[in-house]
Amino acid sequence: MSRPRTRAEYLARLVPPSVAGLNRRSLLAGAAGTTALLGTGLLAGCGSDSGGSEVKTVSLGSNQSDPKPKEVVAKVVDGFQISSGLRIAVNTVDHNTFQENINNYLQGKPDDVFTWFAGYRMRFFAQRGLASDLSDIWNLLAGYSEAFKKASTGDDGKQYFVPTTYYPWAVFYRKSVWQQRGYQPPKTLDELTALGAQMKKDGLTPIAFADKDGWPAMGTFDILNLRINGYQFHIDLMAGKEAWTSEKVKKVFDTWAGLLPLHQADSLGRTWQEAAQSLQQKKSGMYLLGLFVGQQFSNEEQDDLDFFTFPEIDPAIGATALDAPIDGYMMARRPKSEANARKLLEYLGSKEAADVTVQNDPATLVANAGATTSGYTALQKKAAELVGSATEIAQFLDRDTRPDFASTVIIPALQQFIKDPKDIGGLLSSIENQKKSIFTD
Repeated sequence: MSRPRTRAEYLARLVPPSVAGLNRRSLLAGAAGTTALLGTGLLAGCGSDSGGSEVKTVSLGSNQSDPKPKEVVAKVVDGFQISSGLRIAVNTVDHNTFQENINNYLQGKPDDVFTWFAGYRMRFFAQRGLASDLSDIWNLLAGYSEAFKKASTGDDGKQYFVPTTYYPWAVFYRKSVWQQRGYQPPKTLDELTALGAQMKKDGLTPIAFADKDGWPAMGTFDILNLRINGYQFHIDLMAGKEAWTSEKVKKVFDTWAGLLPLHQADSLGRTWQEAAQSLQQKKSGMYLLGLFVGQQFSNEEQDDLDFFTFPEIDPAIGATALDAPIDGYMMARRPKSEANARKLLEYLGSKEAADVTVQNDPATLVANAGATTSGYTALQKKAAELVGSATEIAQFLDRDTRPDFASTVIIPALQQFIKDPKDIGGLLSSIENQKKSIFTD
C-alpha cells in the first residue's frame, strides 16, 4: 500500500474515486468543496451498469493512486475478471483526497466496493450504517488470524472489512551508509540523540522529515506517545477519553521539540517521497516511516534498505508497541451489484489475490497467512517478524481516531507545532477545546 504523495492525495484517501479532487479541510469544513467538485465533473459515475437485473460490472473505489500500488490493484482486479467473467470499473482517486472526502462519499453514491482501513476508521462508518455487513464473506475466507478478524469487526460483533495488506512503521536507513560510518541502531532515546549529533558532524541530515501532506508527522507523535505513555493511554487519547492538556501529552511534545533540530528543515514544504529520496540519495541518515518507503528505492537498492524499531524512552514501557496499519476493502451500504460485489470481496481476501500482491509489491506485507511468501525480500521478512513480535499494534493516528478530529484539528495543530514548538501549552489547550466539541457531537 502507499501513503499519499501530496496533501491533495491525502485528502483523496478519505474519498473514493467518485469524489476525487476535494481537499480534506474544505470537505470537512462545509459543503462548498462538494459543490465545486460536482461542478467539475470529477464525480465519476459510480456503480454498475444501469438497467437489467443481470449486472455484470462492479465498481471499485480505490485510493491506491501511487504508481506501484495502482499497478498491483490492476493486476489483482485482472485476476478476478479472468476467473469470474465480471468486469470491474476501478475509480482511482488521489490517496489524500479519498481519505479527506470519505464521509461525503459514503453518504452520496459510493462505489460498490471501496478501499479503506481497519480499526476505528472502519468501525466509525459501520456504526453509522454507511457500510455493509461482510460476516458471510468471513465464513468463506481462510488464512486470517483472529487478530485480523478482530481488526475487521464492528462494535456490533459483525465483520465489515476484508484486510489485504499491512505495513509497520519503523526507522529506515541505508546499510551501506551506516557500515561506512560505523553507526549502530540506537536502543534508547539518548543513543538516538547522540547518533543524530554524530550524523550532523558527518555532514548528514540525521532524520529525513516531511509533512506537506499533513499525515506523516502523525507517525512521529504516535511512536513518541506509545514509548512515553504506553499503548492504552495512546488508544484512550485517540478515543477522546484522555485530556490533551495532561502532563503526559505535554511530555510527548517536549520530547519531540528536543528532537526537532535533528529533523530535516522546512518539512512543511516537502512530500514524504522527497524526504525518502533524501534517504535514497544518502543525504539523510534515517527516516521514520512505513514500509512503503521502499517505493522510492530501485529494485537494486532494496537490499541496502534496513530498519530498527524506534528506541525505548521509558524502561517501564519498553519498545515493543508500534504502528502497523492494515489496509483492505469494505462494501457500500447499498451496492448496485451486491452479489457480484461480495464475489469480488471474497476474491480480494483470497490466497490468490495475496499471491499477486507478493509477486508485485516489495513494499508491503499481505494479511492472508496462506499466501506464498517465499518471494518476500529480506526487508519484508524482517518487517513481518517485527509485527509478529509486537506486544501492541496501533493503526496510526488518523485511523485510530475520528476522521473529523484528525483532519480539522490534529493536522493543523501538528503543523503549527513544527513551525513554532515554543507554545506547547497553548497548542494543547486548543486541541483539547476542539476535541470536546467534536467528541460530544
